[in-house]
Amino acid sequence: MIPFPNIAPEIFTINLGGLTLSLRWYALAYLAGLLIGWRLIVAMMRRDTIWGDRAPMAGDRVDDLLTWVILGVILGGRLGFVLFYEPGYYLANPAEIIKVWQGGMSFHGGFAGVIVATWLFCRANGIPALRLADAMAVVAPIGLFFGRVANFINAELWGRPTDLPWGVIFPGEAAQACPGVVGPCARHPSQLYEAGLEGLLLGLILLALVRAGGLRRPGLAFGMFLAGYGLARMFVELFRVADAQFITPDNPLGHVVGGPIVGLTMGQLLSLPMALIGLFFILRASRRPAVAAPA
Repeated sequence: MIPFPNIAPEIFTINLGGLTLSLRWYALAYLAGLLIGWRLIVAMMRRDTIWGDRAPMAGDRVDDLLTWVILGVILGGRLGFVLFYEPGYYLANPAEIIKVWQGGMSFHGGFAGVIVATWLFCRANGIPALRLADAMAVVAPIGLFFGRVANFINAELWGRPTDLPWGVIFPGEAAQACPGVVGPCARHPSQLYEAGLEGLLLGLILLALVRAGGLRRPGLAFGMFLAGYGLARMFVELFRVADAQFITPDNPLGHVVGGPIVGLTMGQLLSLPMALIGLFFILRASRRPAVAAPA
């Protein structure tokens, strides 16, 4: 087993009289994902050849898109967490909903927020939404990679107990002894599993797709992202501890559908439709002719 690295969640903290300001790795992960994704989309929009005919929008319009995406991520991610994971608590404490700085964001909610924000942006500006969705799908794994690494640094969303040699002893509650084990409990570093699958591997697949001319088939990259993320998340959920509100003595794995032993966690339940919708877009794009370059 591997001891948890000595990395604080805060990069630095500044005390200004009675005001304390901190920069956390989690916030930096969001910023890095958004800014790197923004610059890559600008670069893609300036290369008409990878789209077949022409890019769906001008590169200088991506700045406006970034504002819409940030709002979609924050509002969707927070509301998704409230509705999917702790609706009872926030119904009783509605003032807590706006306290995003205290944690509690849902990827599926943030993704839905980005979809809505992008669709509204495209409708307002006469941009083909599916082609812009392809561009955003190509850069989305960057933010996922940084976000999951930040989850690991925060020692949150840890995995189930394991005796594998790469099991990690997370600090705090996660280190409580496993049944039949003397001493601290080693757990799957499920955050790093997700960083590798949803971020690194999926990102490389989408990059290869772009190089092979995948952006000439509208919806293909978007479908690949949906299916790839959905399948990767459903797989990693087999090693990840479910959210505490779903775990009971009779349901130790936190399944929300099915029985206590065989069933689906909330993460799997939300990811299954993503995988199916992604498969639909892949088949739809594959059956249609690729966009040809102008003569």
